[in-house]
Amino acid sequence: MVAKLYQIDSLPDVLVAEKEIELYDLVVFNDDVNTFEHVINTLIQVCKHSSEQAEQCTWIIHYKGKCSVKKGSFEELAPMRQGICDKGISAEIL
Repeated sequence: MVAKLYQIDSLPDVLVAEKEIELYDLVVFNDDVNTFEHVINTLIQVCKHSSEQAEQCTWIIHYKGKCSVKKGSFEELAPMRQGICDKGISAEIL
């Protein structure tokens, strides 16, 4: 018995459902109360930043007055914002 080979010239178009997710910024604001070390440790613990990333964000917060420390869906960022605020640091989801 001889097997027959079939060649597919083109594949039919397939509709792919995509869910559009709106992205937000988790912004941390500067203050005159919290130390650099406290902010760095909080970003490492709450946002899972590397020590280098947390330090860079902290310097931006210090010099610019604020920094977007994480981008994501509102649902993803809400517990992080709460964790940062629980540590006495001002943060908002924008």
